[in-house]
Amino acid sequence: MSVTAQSAHLNGVDTATLFATLDAVRAEPEISKFQFRASNTWIAGTHSRSSFSDFFGATQEMEHRTVTTVDADHPAVLVGEDHAPTPVEYLLHAIAACLASGLANIAAARRVPLRSVTSTVEGDIDLLGILGLGDGRVRNGYQAIRVRFEIDADADDATIRALVQQSQSRSAVYDILTNGTRVDVEVNGH
Repeated sequence: MSVTAQSAHLNGVDTATLFATLDAVRAEPEISKFQFRASNTWIAGTHSRSSFSDFFGATQEMEHRTVTTVDADHPAVLVGEDHAPTPVEYLLHAIAACLASGLANIAAARRVPLRSVTSTVEGDIDLLGILGLGDGRVRNGYQAIRVRFEIDADADDATIRALVQQSQSRSAVYDILTNGTRVDVEVNGH
């Protein structure tokens, strides 16, 4: 019996589609290559706006159902107008969202019903690095990030911890943060 024979929805996850996707990627690994994109426009000061509309995946150009726009800014204490969260705060959202979505998928695949999942994410940063006052000894980015989950599920603590561990081991954002990713910056000026 193939794993695609399961057809339940659990934790908001269509498990039949999840298993069918796994089967499809096993059969044709080239469909696993994706490229996500964002377009950013500076507004003024520390305020900018990004939009997310299209991406490449499953060997074709695709579009999201709707274009999503998000603003970023700095609070007044950091010379901004506080129109939106800072870029480093979005990174905290990214790790929380990636771990939560992975947790929901993994729990559904293992047939573990989730009642609630919340997390608190904290990141410690020293502005001496960003401001160029750290004499090269203080990094510009987060020095540490902590994620704390509160999970109510039909499972014992060991099972819940194993679900979170597998989500962590499969998380793209966790991987980016803990292993680093090469970032190339190109400038086309007028």
